[in-house]
Amino acid sequence: MFTEIALFLLDTVFTLFGMALLLRVWMQITRLPTRNPVSQGVFQVTDWLVRPLRRVIPGLGGIDWATVVAAWLTAVAFLLLVAVLTSGDLLDFLPVVLLAGVLYVLKWGISLVMWVTLLMAILSWVNPHSPITPAINYLTAPLLRPIQRVVPRLGASISRRWCCS
Repeated sequence: MFTEIALFLLDTVFTLFGMALLLRVWMQITRLPTRNPVSQGVFQVTDWLVRPLRRVIPGLGGIDWATVVAAWLTAVAFLLLVAVLTSGDLLDFLPVVLLAGVLYVLKWGISLVMWVTLLMAILSWVNPHSPITPAINYLTAPLLRPIQRVVPRLGASISRRWCCS
């Protein structure tokens, strides 16, 4: 019982932190302004791990590789803690954990894209003028632009003669 609770809490904390690291990379790739409160919050949460890694790992090709490595290290730390809680033998799992860390980072990245897109859709229905909406639109625009070229917009396209007669 205690093990399941500990695993759930570890999964929640490490997933949220890993997603924050990947959100940091995503914000830097899309060049989201750093004055945005979302950017500032994510930077404050992740700076303690990313700044020391930046001294060793440089950015290359417009991607902050120190943050990507930090996300991978977070996944590896999570998997090692899970191995300690479930079986206790780390040496048997170490090679598998290093590869599984990459898969966890991919899982977190896909989940992050899904949740941000879902949040954008919900905010467009509930409160399209929310303070967080410009940041979410800025993040999702590169992903949704190819889809929006094919699928026409359905909302707010009513002509004047239909709404104002």
